[in-house]
Amino acid sequence: MKTFVKIGRSFLSLYFLITLTFIVASWLLDEVWNSYMEQDIESYTGYKTMLHAIGDYVTNHPQEEWQQVVENAATRYHLPLSLVKISDIESQGIAGERRLLGAGNTYVYIEKDTVSLHHLIAGSEFVITLGPTEMPTRPRAETMVRVLVLIALAVMILVWLWPISRDLHALRKVTKEFGTEHFDVRAQKPKSIMMAGLVHGFNAMAERIKDLVDAHKELTTAMSHELRTPLARSKFALQMLSHASDETKRQKYVKQICGDINELESLVNELLEYASLEDDKPKLNFGEHNLDDIISRQIGLVGGQCVQVSYNAPDIPVIADCDRLYIERALSNYISNAIKYGDGLVVISCETKEQDCVIKVEDNGNGVDTCIENTLFDAFSRADDSRNKETGGFGLGLAIVKRVLEWHGGRVYTEKSRLGGACFVMQWPIKGQ
Repeated sequence: MKTFVKIGRSFLSLYFLITLTFIVASWLLDEVWNSYMEQDIESYTGYKTMLHAIGDYVTNHPQEEWQQVVENAATRYHLPLSLVKISDIESQGIAGERRLLGAGNTYVYIEKDTVSLHHLIAGSEFVITLGPTEMPTRPRAETMVRVLVLIALAVMILVWLWPISRDLHALRKVTKEFGTEHFDVRAQKPKSIMMAGLVHGFNAMAERIKDLVDAHKELTTAMSHELRTPLARSKFALQMLSHASDETKRQKYVKQICGDINELESLVNELLEYASLEDDKPKLNFGEHNLDDIISRQIGLVGGQCVQVSYNAPDIPVIADCDRLYIERALSNYISNAIKYGDGLVVISCETKEQDCVIKVEDNGNGVDTCIENTLFDAFSRADDSRNKETGGFGLGLAIVKRVLEWHGGRVYTEKSRLGGACFVMQWPIKGQ
């Protein structure tokens, strides 16, 4: 009962509006019917013509035979015909009968639910009367059909509107709760099919907002940690620098401060790059590219480092639809991650898997701990929990790879490497979406 009271105002207002519309439409139909019916009554063309014909026929007989002629016509045509004097009609209270009959010879008289026609025989005081007979009315069957149709429509509207109204009330309740920072609430599956799109859209929006809020919280927490460490070291080095008298120690602290500044600069640059990828999807320049060329170019860029990077090329070159710039950036991040956490050996391979192309980057390091696999591609997530400067990076590289592959309609994941370490995989459709 409480729920009905809450949703009753909006539901009943809409329900009564639609029902009232049908009632008004029915009333207008009645008015049109009555208009046509009045026209039929006023015209009564067939009966008037018949009375004229009988009047002309009567005048061809002697006046003493008129009564018999009218009775024979009534019997023949099965009509309530009679011959009366005009004075008798006027005595029944029909005012102005003589004037009306004299003007048009035939007069239609309507009284309640009956109708009578009076025809004055020319040059006499006699009137041929047809009636009284029942006035033409709407057939009862049609009236009942109309009533039943209106009732059926009212029931259909009720059945149609009630689930919609209930779903709207539930959605309104969820939106109010979501607005009070309860970001985990979601709208339940609607009872009405018409509300499915709206509910799905709200849930998608709520999920997106929750992800953004969580990412903002995670970014704030990670930023505070990443910034605090080099700032604390710089502060300590500055204090020691102010008290150091030995030139060697002074140079040591200056070098440490410069290293911390460089670390902060790298952090800011990575944050700016990640923030640019977190914005709306950029306009991608898709085209067909040979993945051998992309992989070979990235291997050439890291050739000067003290690490062995090899490529197992496929027998048939893989031509994939992609944005070369972003795929190269994602692959570069994969290779850099393998170099940091591997043990001097990195192997890259390329293959096709059904309708997808797959690039794998393997290393011979310690692999990925299963407890962090689910968060490995999140921002500021790193396989090295110590967060020291020896490994470098701030945990944004894999998050960038994930974003790039999402733009390509693909996915990223890890496998067990044949080299004993980690195997990072990027997979997306060969033909663009």
